Amino acid sequence: MTVFNCILLVFLVVCAVSVSLSKNLLNSILIFMSYSLIMSIIWIILESPDLAITEAAVGAGVTSVLFFLTLKKIHAMMKSDQEEDERKDE
Repeated sequence: MTVFNCILLVFLVVCAVSVSLSKNLLNSILIFMSYSLIMSIIWIILESPDLAITEAAVGAGVTSVLFFLTLKKIHAMMKSDQEEDERKDE
């Protein structure tokens, strides 16, 4: 079980660093969502199911949906898709 805990903590640190270093906003949101899911698994291991459910619902669910809606509202998703298409054409 200790090995599993260490793997989860390593994934947690990797997610936190990769969100900070990612330049694509959509990728950052997806990584943040996985960070929240890993954190909810850690809360389950620590025998705190109420925090695990809250983290999964708010962190991975509601917050991610709000981030996606914000990206769509400011047209950032379309801009990043167009930039990637332009890079592929070159």
